[in-house]
Amino acid sequence: MSKKTLPMKRRLAAALKRADPVPAWVALRTGGEVRASRRARNWRRSASIKP
Repeated sequence: MSKKTLPMKRRLAAALKRADPVPAWVALRTGGEVRASRRARNWRRSASIKP
């Protein structure tokens, strides 16, 4: 089990908030072209958050 430090926990929380999906009105306005956020990430696929 790893110990999460407070700064790391804050970075992970910020990344979670940034990765929210785009609002429904954005998808409607763009005709479905924009569905996912550019910043959406998966913890397995990308290691963009440095400890």
